[in-house]
Amino acid sequence: QGKPLEVQVRTSEMHQRAEFGVAAHFAYKRGTPSDELAWLNRIVDWEKETSDPEQFMETLKVDLEQDEVYVFTPKGRVITMVKGATPIDFAYAVHTEVGHSCVGARVNGRLVSLSHQLTSGDTCEIFTSKVAGSGPSRDWLQIARTPRAANKIRQWFSRERREDARETGREDLQKQLRKENLTTQKLPGSVLDEAAHDLNYLDVDALYTAIGEHHVSPEAVVGRISKLLRSGDPAREEQLPTSVTNHSTMRRARGGVGVHVEGLDDVMVRLSRCCTPVPGDEIIGFVTRGRGVSVHRADCANAASLQAGQTDRLIEVEWDTDLSGGTFVASIEVRSLDRPGLLGDVSGVLAAHKVNIIACTMKTDRDRVALMRFDCELGDPSHLDAVLGNIRSIDGVYESYRVLPGSGSHD
Repeated sequence: QGKPLEVQVRTSEMHQRAEFGVAAHFAYKRGTPSDELAWLNRIVDWEKETSDPEQFMETLKVDLEQDEVYVFTPKGRVITMVKGATPIDFAYAVHTEVGHSCVGARVNGRLVSLSHQLTSGDTCEIFTSKVAGSGPSRDWLQIARTPRAANKIRQWFSRERREDARETGREDLQKQLRKENLTTQKLPGSVLDEAAHDLNYLDVDALYTAIGEHHVSPEAVVGRISKLLRSGDPAREEQLPTSVTNHSTMRRARGGVGVHVEGLDDVMVRLSRCCTPVPGDEIIGFVTRGRGVSVHRADCANAASLQAGQTDRLIEVEWDTDLSGGTFVASIEVRSLDRPGLLGDVSGVLAAHKVNIIACTMKTDRDRVALMRFDCELGDPSHLDAVLGNIRSIDGVYESYRVLPGSGSHD
């Protein structure tokens, strides 16, 4: 008829936005249930009907869910919190560092205590400390109502406790090292790392922490360090004080080591820990700085490096013909099918041969194969073959052999 005609082509989304507004559009996008959309429309109606903003807020507070409170930051950001939440919970909800450095709070323009309970519609401002290293109080754990805040507070104290334990452990280890005439500064760089790994700690800091928390004693750590310094590496052995070396030599070879040094009668001689030579082994001597002669098996890996680079410090040595009164260290390993009483049977054979066990480790794999290692003191090393033979005769034992750590092999 010549009249203009307006036609609107809408998608469902466009229609939702046009009829109900932007807020309803987003609710539609999220698939919000109709009752929640009705609640939103009711809030909009209240806002239109109420000219007084304060009255509107009071009405809104009553209608909000009773198990949650909605608190504003000074910049208008809304943070949802559990009912009964305090400024401490609010601070940690804003940011962890805000929580750690919190020193006070202001709610709706009024200073409040940190135990003050927040309500919906409150505007909370957190005051923070500018002092580096400031942190929470243990009392906050009694005030915090949210799991996030409580967990963050516990984590902070756990970290602080570890740092304190690490420093305490470092000091305790240094004191013990000084008693043995050692210091961490004089130790080769890798020794502390190796000691930590040998004791099943990730690094030196973890070892210090374990000492500080009394999981391992400083005496045990120094003992491990001394053992590493006696490993046969000349550069390391020269870091070991004579007092420690003498103590080790006496323990490993009471009554003398049973080694004669050609042309020298009163020189200090000790058996190297890296390969633990016993009478009958072919041996060589190495002159150390200030600690006498270190005796190695001729096929020891460390001895091979000595012969290649420092031949001027090698010296001819041989076993004494009279070995009475001495004891010698040998390491043996036993592989066997695991069963009850196995360790007792092996120990019984060693005891029958008057072998003193000074260290023992045992583990069993998934196939129930047991691997046992014994560090033993023998008065007569010539009996070692007989000892190993008797162990092999034990029910379930596959093999037994002497371990030669320096050469990476066994007899």
